[in-house]
Amino acid sequence: MSVRELSPYIERILRARVYDVAIESPLELAPRLSRRVNNSIWLKREDMQSVFSFKLRGAYNKISQLSKQDAARGVICASAGNHAQGVALAARARGLSAVIVMPVTTPEIKVQAVVALGGQVLLEGDDYDAAFAHASELAEERDLTFVHPFDDPDVIAGQGTIGMELSRQTGGDMHAVFVPVGGGGLIAGIAAYLKYVHPHVRIIGVNAEDSTAMHDSLRQGERITLQKVGIFADGVAVKKVGVETFALCRDLVDEMILVSTDEICAGIQDIFEDTRSIVEPSGAMAIAAIKKYIARENINDQRLVAINCGANMNFDRLRHVAERADLGGEREALFAVKIPEKPGSFLQLCQALGARQVTEFNYRLGAGDFAEIFLGFALRRGWEERDEVMKALEQAGFAVTDLTDNELAKLHVRYMVGGRLAGLVDERLFRFEFPERPGALLKFLQAIGSRWNISLFHYRNHGSDAGRVLAGIQIAAESHAEFLQHLVALQYPWVEETDNPAYQRFLSA
Repeated sequence: MSVRELSPYIERILRARVYDVAIESPLELAPRLSRRVNNSIWLKREDMQSVFSFKLRGAYNKISQLSKQDAARGVICASAGNHAQGVALAARARGLSAVIVMPVTTPEIKVQAVVALGGQVLLEGDDYDAAFAHASELAEERDLTFVHPFDDPDVIAGQGTIGMELSRQTGGDMHAVFVPVGGGGLIAGIAAYLKYVHPHVRIIGVNAEDSTAMHDSLRQGERITLQKVGIFADGVAVKKVGVETFALCRDLVDEMILVSTDEICAGIQDIFEDTRSIVEPSGAMAIAAIKKYIARENINDQRLVAINCGANMNFDRLRHVAERADLGGEREALFAVKIPEKPGSFLQLCQALGARQVTEFNYRLGAGDFAEIFLGFALRRGWEERDEVMKALEQAGFAVTDLTDNELAKLHVRYMVGGRLAGLVDERLFRFEFPERPGALLKFLQAIGSRWNISLFHYRNHGSDAGRVLAGIQIAAESHAEFLQHLVALQYPWVEETDNPAYQRFLSA
């Protein structure tokens, strides 16, 4: 796209009315991450806007420029949440009514934020496209002015003010800018401005691996429609990009990078560790892509900018984020390990692991000569160390299957190991606590010894100062007193749970 062709967009961006409601968001260095990846990583903090997202820029710029006639009709939009808040805020600022159609899967925090801004929320469909179709019908039926979330020149120009700010904040001294992409309004606006004034800056778009509308469209040279999209990164869950945004991105975007859910979760953690702020999944996609780009290109000492596009995170989603961040950051591996079903096998396995920090250890006594262990352990050197551990376990005689990239294992199996076993005798259930440090689990098993058979075992590192183990142990009646003496000598706090109804109903023989 020539400079002349871009000029109308530059004029729109320069005239954009966004600062009635938006701030010029800070551009902040991420020092911890920068040291780790040996490049200068900067965060464009759009999560610090009043609605915790960049979307108020485009929405306000569009609504502020509506004619009196169009404004009097009231406005309507479809949105997964952030654009909805921008429209509601802009409508309130101009004294207009606003109908907001949101997917039923929209996080509750976003729904309530729109209601608090005075928007009338209607929940419709499982994704943005279904909500969009319903909003389009309502706009026709009620004669409302539709405010598109991305495929509108005024909306694109509003988002383009971020590019104008980056130019002012850096003087163009950037190797690349990484931008999360849904329908394409954000990256189209940023690219239009930066490619006009700083054509050397690379513009790199980021799609989630399960929402690849822009990636696939640019690769095929035409807009494509996805059959389905993932909703973990709900802010970019779009099945089809815009006509105008695609035309701009086709000429201005240098490449698209895909990132996984685990990589996004690791990005959320990276941002938190540098800023103590929690962004939503789409807000961390740029950081996830930066790390992949650095590893692929093997670059050093470059200034790379990530657009932190939003922070409207449901609190309960943090459980999933925390669970997956270590996997996405190559800091945890998951194995299935087959061990002989005999006393002392646990101890042999932990000796083969050495002093590595075990993060999960799931086991239930099974029929036959072998048992399956679901094993998680911490990594300090990424996948290279994972491969070393696998070799060490195999050399110790264990059959090992790597489950680190197995989605079923990560989502379900790790929580479902166990069950009832017919014919199991003399099992008693105990809860233990022990000081949490590398090698602590090995020390615990050494203290238990191989005198009694462990028939059930669950341990999960929670990041606290105490490790918590649930163990089923087969103890014949004649050795019960001896075992209790052993527990006293062990000096770990313990509680017997054999009579606990949860155990009796779901786990006992």
